[in-house]
Amino acid sequence: MSQQDLISVPPSITEPASFGFSPCEGGICAAMGIRAAGIHAGFRPDPNRKDMALVVADQTCTCAATFTTNRFCAAPVQVSRSRAASGHARAVILNSGNANASTGEPGVQVAKASTALVAQALGCDEEDVLVASTGVIGQQLPLGPYETGVPVAVERLDHSTDAAHDAARAVMTTDTVPKEVSLVGPVACGMDDDEVMVHVGGFVKGSGMIMPNMATMLCVLATDAPLTHEAAQAALSAAVSVTFNKVTVDSDTSTNDTCILLATGATGGNPIELGTDAYDVIAAAIRCACENLARKIAADGEGATKLVTVDVLGAANESDADTVARAIANSPLVKTAIFGHDANWGRIAGAAGKCGVAFDQYDVDIDFLGVPVLRAGLPLPMDEEDMLQRFESPEVTIAIDLGVGDSHARIWTCDLTHDYVTINGDYRT
Repeated sequence: MSQQDLISVPPSITEPASFGFSPCEGGICAAMGIRAAGIHAGFRPDPNRKDMALVVADQTCTCAATFTTNRFCAAPVQVSRSRAASGHARAVILNSGNANASTGEPGVQVAKASTALVAQALGCDEEDVLVASTGVIGQQLPLGPYETGVPVAVERLDHSTDAAHDAARAVMTTDTVPKEVSLVGPVACGMDDDEVMVHVGGFVKGSGMIMPNMATMLCVLATDAPLTHEAAQAALSAAVSVTFNKVTVDSDTSTNDTCILLATGATGGNPIELGTDAYDVIAAAIRCACENLARKIAADGEGATKLVTVDVLGAANESDADTVARAIANSPLVKTAIFGHDANWGRIAGAAGKCGVAFDQYDVDIDFLGVPVLRAGLPLPMDEEDMLQRFESPEVTIAIDLGVGDSHARIWTCDLTHDYVTINGDYRT
């Protein structure tokens, strides 16, 4: 590699045109057969802040899910994990402001009671209603807001973009913006393999306490493709592993991480099974939607001013690549340097070298902000004024080639700012 060649980084899959899809309106309600609502139910004191979301399929449908691996998993995770194993669901009820975590058996009973209220209002089986919560840990979650809020939310259920947006806003905690995505594209899954237009949409909340091992804070996705349960779970698990599992804001894993996919099959056509061409297209769309949302989480990290993408290449295996990428992405020194617009690549090298992965420093190349700054372990001349201008971009890129093998990992993170300390220092007060 010459001094001026950039490290060759694999392309992102955020661009849906690469597999025939395009962005569309509708959020989670872009998927046919899905309705949503978001209201203020009373979990939060501010009557102008939405705090309960409801997502409902017109009929019981295929369901897939992933959950936190935190051993302090919250009551709603315990309930939803058990129910999602059936492979079908009708609705998801979500609240913000109270995590219902570390609340013991009373918390489990409240989680189940909330789903019973939804089931009664919809006329469906209680086991087909999943539940998710986010907010403060260790406080008992009252049932009262569900008792008054569920009938209102059911009455307001709608297929509209506005309804999807209300649901996305209702799950926000320290998020500064709602995070939504919706895609549409042709898939050969109709009768006689005719192409039908398939939608994938969803929303996510997540801003801090982000380094999940199974999902992210709270995410609900929906598609109108006729996926089998096996196909839906495979597509979701594969997408989560390379998107939500590759986000870190502060290296902490939530007690409540939940990611749910509903597949209504409202397009009609033949069931989409694992290993088919139609599955490959839908799996790509689901992964694209998840990557879009994962990047939004990192960009909206608590107090963040920059989205940071870290690529580690040339590792001996994927595990080593991931370890080095996380060491860089979680380094307070790297993150604060980015906040201060300081092109201090030495902090990147130091973070990579501390994490226990074997490599020879004189085989290592580093690019920072699209500029070669290190080749074969030695620094290159750097124009500080040019680097300052490059920091004006909303996204900062870091690429490091270890020169050991062919494996690659990508992690998304953000800078570390004064506001992160303020937000988390005041979280309960």
